Amino acid sequence: MADGGTVRRAAAGGATTHWAPGEQILWRYRENGGPRYHIARPVTVVRDDAELLAVWMAPGTECVRPVLADGTPLHAEPLESRYTRPRAVRRDRWFGTGVLKLARPGEPWSVWLFWEPGWQFKNWYVNLEEPLARWADGVDSEDHFLDICVYPDRSWGWRDEDEFAQAQRDGLMDPGLAARVREAGRSAVEVIHAWGAPFSDGWQHWRPDPAWSVPPLPEDWDRTPAHMTS
Repeated sequence: MADGGTVRRAAAGGATTHWAPGEQILWRYRENGGPRYHIARPVTVVRDDAELLAVWMAPGTECVRPVLADGTPLHAEPLESRYTRPRAVRRDRWFGTGVLKLARPGEPWSVWLFWEPGWQFKNWYVNLEEPLARWADGVDSEDHFLDICVYPDRSWGWRDEDEFAQAQRDGLMDPGLAARVREAGRSAVEVIHAWGAPFSDGWQHWRPDPAWSVPPLPEDWDRTPAHMTS
């Protein structure tokens, strides 16, 4: 997805390189407790610099998502067995409105913006996760189950606390990691209370360039990066 020059610079020097607005990259998540990738989403770069990576996932984007081995959607499976039954991945499309994703280097969460049809802003979503690792054609992370929903009136609430607890019971998170995730969540809440970036930055008024095409999902979406940086 990135140009060959970007690949060579990243491999040769290991220094962080930045994508230009309009470039298409992959935003991926590894499975919890395993090495494989089970979520892959082609996105378009909105901004990328030393302070922020912002990307747009357009409606209709072909993605990869996890399902149970028999094809059952994860959320249709009872929580008690959701993380222990065998899994597979499925290529699918993002049929909702688009999602704007914002991540600051080294931060253990990203912030996603959702809209209702007609660009009516719905909410921010703080996705607690491993800090993004950059590679030539995208960024990788691992989801940490616990999330925070933030609304236009600045109210907020925890999300998926039941999944966070179940993941610990099933051995997908040890006590040390769970404590770090809780601490990351408390840090995010401090930012929300102070109404700091990115909530105060006006991203809810942003709109994508109508000339952008929907990025394709490459056949080798799960390839192992040759080089990664934080």
